Amino acid sequence: MPINRRELTGAALAMALGTSGAAARTETRMSDLQTAGDAPVSVGSVGIKARDVGTLASYYKDVIGLNEVSRRAGAIVLGVGDRPLLEIEEFKTGRPDDPRSAGLFHTAFLLPSRSDLARWARRAIERQIPVTGASDHLVSEAIYLDDPEGNGIEIYADRPRSAWPREGDTVKMATLPLDVRGLLAELGPSDAGWTGAPEGSLVGHVHLRVGDAAEAETWWNSELGFDTMQHYGGSAVFLATGGYHHHVGANSWQSAGAKHRDADRTGLSFVEFKSRNATSESVYEDPWGNVIRVVPA
Repeated sequence: MPINRRELTGAALAMALGTSGAAARTETRMSDLQTAGDAPVSVGSVGIKARDVGTLASYYKDVIGLNEVSRRAGAIVLGVGDRPLLEIEEFKTGRPDDPRSAGLFHTAFLLPSRSDLARWARRAIERQIPVTGASDHLVSEAIYLDDPEGNGIEIYADRPRSAWPREGDTVKMATLPLDVRGLLAELGPSDAGWTGAPEGSLVGHVHLRVGDAAEAETWWNSELGFDTMQHYGGSAVFLATGGYHHHVGANSWQSAGAKHRDADRTGLSFVEFKSRNATSESVYEDPWGNVIRVVPA
């Protein structure tokens, strides 16, 4: 699912796609869905290394709506309630992340309902928050942006699993323009608006930059037992457990032929997965040095 990386502000997005005064629809909340977190193995949290921990933490609090869960010397952990979702580690001497290398493409924050996504979108429009794309993926609707150090972010809401189109044993996904007008129509005139990431928000999936998508597919299949859910040509693969559309994306759109990740760069530190079958923590590295932790759920 390649993303259109045109730089847009929230206001430009609204002007291009319009707004609507239509009546709000009946929302479907995450409690009504079989979610990313219900799978045997799901994303728990993501760690990133940053040159300015304070600035990055403030961004994720203000723009994404996370709260501080804990801190220690050189690191701040953010999440929703007491659930940690993002750990930001201090790396003042690190070189900036290179988008042509292996690493983090984006962290995808899954909101409990379409209305929650609409609230976030309306706030982005009102505050003119820069976004890099907005897409309908058939299984979900998503808005993309980058944090101040260039780490990709996705804010999304799933459609009910019963509505996901299928291709045999796999899920069909696509990249279509997001119907922003229809999304905003979820909100009635008396809606209270965005007040931060709501309870139940989680990291639904993580998307990685790799040197070769086929090699990544083999690694995730054999090392961690993830199922292949869809290919996008030969340059991207989407993998999951429990029939979710994807817990992991791996692409070589910008990073084809990338070698082992440089340890002296900011960006991805680790991805932590929670496994119902694990009894202790295990640590893996994919062929490009992306660190994957698996801990008991």
